[in-house]
Amino acid sequence: MGTTSEMIHLLAEAGADIIELGMPFSDPMADGPAIQLSSERALAAGTTLDNILATVGSVRTTCDIPIILMGYLNPIHAYGYERFAHDAAESGVDGVLLVDMPPEEANKFLCHARTAGLDVIFLLTPTSDKSRVAAVSELGSGFLYYVTVTGVTGARQEVSASLADELGRIRKLIKLPIVAGFGISTPQQAASVAAMADGVVVGSAIVKLFQQYSGEMLKKEVRDFVGSLKQAISC
Repeated sequence: MGTTSEMIHLLAEAGADIIELGMPFSDPMADGPAIQLSSERALAAGTTLDNILATVGSVRTTCDIPIILMGYLNPIHAYGYERFAHDAAESGVDGVLLVDMPPEEANKFLCHARTAGLDVIFLLTPTSDKSRVAAVSELGSGFLYYVTVTGVTGARQEVSASLADELGRIRKLIKLPIVAGFGISTPQQAASVAAMADGVVVGSAIVKLFQQYSGEMLKKEVRDFVGSLKQAISC
């Protein structure tokens, strides 16, 4: 996990505002090939929730960038909700985003997360109706993660033409900041989405760099790419 700790520092220095740190799972049903393969590599290397929380704790001694753990409910269920919430908060985790935990089924986990001071971030999609938006507005904290496409994670050729209207609809119903993700992979796309949302998530495109490079070349590629994203959305 030493590489992960080093890369969190590098991402922060390159201009990232929040780190989304994945918790690998054997059945990442919302993710495309890039993140599926990264989960397989991490699990094969023996990565556990204990490892991840220890890494966050180590990072916290020298870096205060917000860190959100993203993944699936099953590993946390196995770890124990109360134990996880306590240990995550103790390590310095700021929030949790669980892609397969709908708000209607979240009360048990939410109780422990709130007690520990963790934000719980929910997702909305282009197909979310008013009742789902209302539930997320009531239960969510930190920010709202808006899924820009129907489908799994992974690079797309272009941003949805209807995204501005969709975000406008959501803004009328929810007061949380809106961060948009899924399929955003270039500085141009990031800039386009940043003009409509409060934040932009780029995941698969960065994960692919870890598949393609290693060592000093990986550091350079990640630093340059994140820097280009930051420059694009800051213009």
